[in-house]
Amino acid sequence: MASWAFLLAPQAFAQSTGQGRAVVTVLGKHSEVAPTIVQQDVTAKVNGKDVTVTGWAPFKAPNDGLELVVLIDSGARNMGRQFEEIGHFVESLGPNTKVAIGYMQNGYVAMAAPLTADHKQAVSELHLPAGPSTNPYFCLSSLAQKWPSQDHTVRHEVLMFSDGVDPENRRFDPDDPYVQSAIRDSARAGMVVYTIYWRSSPAGDSSALTQDGGQSLMNELSDATGGYNYWTGSGNPVSFQPYFDDLLRRFDNQYALDFTARLDRKPAVESVKIKVEGIGLQVTAPQQVYVHPAGPE
Repeated sequence: MASWAFLLAPQAFAQSTGQGRAVVTVLGKHSEVAPTIVQQDVTAKVNGKDVTVTGWAPFKAPNDGLELVVLIDSGARNMGRQFEEIGHFVESLGPNTKVAIGYMQNGYVAMAAPLTADHKQAVSELHLPAGPSTNPYFCLSSLAQKWPSQDHTVRHEVLMFSDGVDPENRRFDPDDPYVQSAIRDSARAGMVVYTIYWRSSPAGDSSALTQDGGQSLMNELSDATGGYNYWTGSGNPVSFQPYFDDLLRRFDNQYALDFTARLDRKPAVESVKIKVEGIGLQVTAPQQVYVHPAGPE
């Protein structure tokens, strides 16, 4: 009996070993340059249990590949004056960054063109959206499930312009099913989501309570995926430039964290807590991560 159990043990162990990856942003205090972080400075827990950190590497040239989708709400027809700033931001992205413009329409993302390293070409695809606002979280799930490339060696990140309102539930609900689905789908796709609040054309209930609810949902989404939510109150920002400056700084200070963990069931999105040791560091990391069997999927 003991011998039979011994023979099964190696197979059981192999089946319970999982792996995952997270994109972690480490900034210095205020505008200071962050110190060099080594793998020994990093620890992580998945579902409250310690995991083994197997890799920690900065995204630095030539290994700084990034695919960025700029996602615009179809109801944001009053954003035309901000296109010049968006264009300058896209053109300032690094040479190893591919970018595409997408528009949220009827629950999916309409890509203006494929991802491209020709940033001027991407900017030329900017146009005023047409149509009513749609559910941004349903659209984000669609993008996560159909990311416009098959390159899994680079970062997948999203910059979403939206008021964050779920048309089906216009008040803040931290358990909003569309938001939770978008978080899980983003985690499974390894997407980091940044959000910029932009109040779209008025439609239906546009009360302060609705606006606050939308902002809170976007904050929940960004925190869960390791991104950041930019907003300054209930009004539209006068300029996006401070946000873009911060975003470029974040892109330049990101690390790939690889780990192994016990996998007690099928591949799943699990809660994660990542800690980076250091004085005066600003660490932004996902709260949920996809864990799958070790080895190629």
